[in-house]
Amino acid sequence: MARTTNWLPEPNVQTDPRPSSRGYPIILVGIVLWSTTAVLIRYLNEQYLLPPLVLAFWRDLFAALSLALGLLVVRRSLLAPPGLRRHLPFFALYGLILASFNALWTTSVALNGAAASTVLAYSAPAFTALLAWRLFQERLNAAKIGAVVLCIAGCVLVSGAYDPGAWQVNALGMAVGLLAGVAFAGYSLMGKAAARRGLSAWTSMVYTFAFATVFLLLLQRPATILWLGPALPGWGLLLLLAVVPTIGGYGLYTLSLEYLPASVASLLATLEPPLTALWAYLFLAETMSAVQLAGAGVILAGVVLLRVGELRG
Repeated sequence: MARTTNWLPEPNVQTDPRPSSRGYPIILVGIVLWSTTAVLIRYLNEQYLLPPLVLAFWRDLFAALSLALGLLVVRRSLLAPPGLRRHLPFFALYGLILASFNALWTTSVALNGAAASTVLAYSAPAFTALLAWRLFQERLNAAKIGAVVLCIAGCVLVSGAYDPGAWQVNALGMAVGLLAGVAFAGYSLMGKAAARRGLSAWTSMVYTFAFATVFLLLLQRPATILWLGPALPGWGLLLLLAVVPTIGGYGLYTLSLEYLPASVASLLATLEPPLTALWAYLFLAETMSAVQLAGAGVILAGVVLLRVGELRG
């Protein structure tokens, strides 16, 4: 008989609409873990010259294997839910979008740095609002429109797109950073679609990472896939990246939804960019210019406006 436990939560299972104080430390720890993602990626890029696509592949592979092993131990039923075969094409599409996001995100970190790439990725809520309006007929109210405008303006400031000269120096970095935001918006919408299908977030995550690994494998070259060779510290950092910020951050965020409304949790998640900027400054000596900091503030203001609009209904 499969061993089952109750500690793996289902998303949005809160029965009391009032936020519980227990949820705040849970989500804050999760956000702290999340915020180390770009720093670990940047460190692997700089210290081991690890190609972004190789890094994305091993990160997704380690995450998929760790998730599968964890579910096998604590809730085996989530690995083979009813109607799994019917959902496989959906998971394949979900995995393709995740693979695209991880490839773009890892490349953005290499080109733009940990702090700036994280800020650019936070353009995703604006893109999500626009795509949800088109795909799910969600209402596009004044708050959402204002958030879209603020996020786009902030991205222009952070990326330096207002300066014609920047396009000659870092046009690829700017484009990849914004595309990462679009891909993350697509990933978020697939999560919404998975919830509508009644799929567990944990089931979706393990199969999505598995398919993403397959798609990223198709982009690998035999000469570079084992880039780290015998560098055990590098492999250890890759495993740490997959388990701690990827699974740990997401898991604690999901757990916090037992105690907090999703709108409150997503609002608190806007702490990630400033925390990433702090880690990048402390461990990578990265700094952002005054204009970039202003742009980061504008993006966060847009995200906050979006979330406040959701809270007010």
